[in-house]
Amino acid sequence: MTIEIVRDVEYTSGGIRMRGMLLAASARQEAPTVVLIHDAFGLGGFSLAEAERYAGLGYTVFAADVWGDRATETDSSAIGPRIGAVVGDRDAWIARIAAAHDTARAQPEVDPERIVTVGYCFGGASALEFARTGGRVRGVVAIHPGLDLLDPGAVWTPAPGLNVLVSAGAIDPMATPEQRASLQAGMDAAEVEWELDLYSGTTHAFTNPHLTDSPHPDLFAYEPRSAARSQRATTHFLVEIIPGVTG
Repeated sequence: MTIEIVRDVEYTSGGIRMRGMLLAASARQEAPTVVLIHDAFGLGGFSLAEAERYAGLGYTVFAADVWGDRATETDSSAIGPRIGAVVGDRDAWIARIAAAHDTARAQPEVDPERIVTVGYCFGGASALEFARTGGRVRGVVAIHPGLDLLDPGAVWTPAPGLNVLVSAGAIDPMATPEQRASLQAGMDAAEVEWELDLYSGTTHAFTNPHLTDSPHPDLFAYEPRSAARSQRATTHFLVEIIPGVTG
């Protein structure tokens, strides 16, 4: 589908200005919607390309800005401190994610009752924590999420009927077997419907083609086959959970 609508949407959280972006294939009112939470690099090239891809499938997409002022990072050494500052104040972290969803729901192209949150890396962890603490969405797709960022052992109190898809690399050091087991136990206790897709020989950030020549391939690297499988799984999940997209 051709993307007909692209506009910046400003909002605030904790006094910080956020600059999200809304994309839609048509002016159809209240369409099924993807709220996209960017990875640690911010709302830039890779995340915007993914937002365009979902909009091209016919979804309204609200791409959130978690860092504020649409800041992006190119220096990998700055990413850890930035994530640490946000995760160090969990209430403020979740407030930023909630503000993005509240702003998305206020847009005329968004169906407030048919939203799935899709997050990558840091964004995947953000989506899971938002859902765990009661975020009102139909579903969550967490793609190579940083499970090491989740509140360990925290109780899940999700909105009713939540569905979750997690796509992870089997050798991702930021989503270890122990961390995956903890996540599963929390979701099971809350009777969340979940699916976990694991890809062999795959580490962190496997969907990002900018990491084709990763300086640390044992930690994070693009894996095209796993990326393609994750895309297919995500598309199937969206069609199942928020149907209504045609063309």
